[in-house]
Amino acid sequence: MIRIVFYCPEIPPNTGNAIRLAAVTGCELHLVEPLGFDLSDAKLRRAGLDYHDLANVTVHSNLAAAWHALAPDRIFAFSSKGTTTFTDVAYRNDDILLFGPESVGLPDEVLYSPRVTAALRIPMLPSRRSLNLANSASIAVYETWRQQGFAGS
Repeated sequence: MIRIVFYCPEIPPNTGNAIRLAAVTGCELHLVEPLGFDLSDAKLRRAGLDYHDLANVTVHSNLAAAWHALAPDRIFAFSSKGTTTFTDVAYRNDDILLFGPESVGLPDEVLYSPRVTAALRIPMLPSRRSLNLANSASIAVYETWRQQGFAGS
């Protein structure tokens, strides 16, 4: 299944919701430090409900460590600066869906890194800043899973 990477997430309930997403879809969730919270945070636990034991979650000390562990062929960075709509990609099972911190998104050095295959955007109305991180990850994961015929469901 697809692998989600949250680069320096800041808000515990977003990561809790992503843990729940990973549990119900079978995708992997990878968190890149520094995290803006402790993984035992009550808000994170509450948002993830009782799905923590059902989700595949890995924490990496930095982005280089994540790339070393994941050995990705393709990395799709999600950003309002993206030039390709996320539905225009034919996803593969081992792709990485990369999302940045809630307050600022992915820094340019990550978004425009040579490791990134493409910067993708989720369409929204003009003059809107961004979608919620967990909602964005859900939209992207379900599109990739839809393209794979909802395998395993």
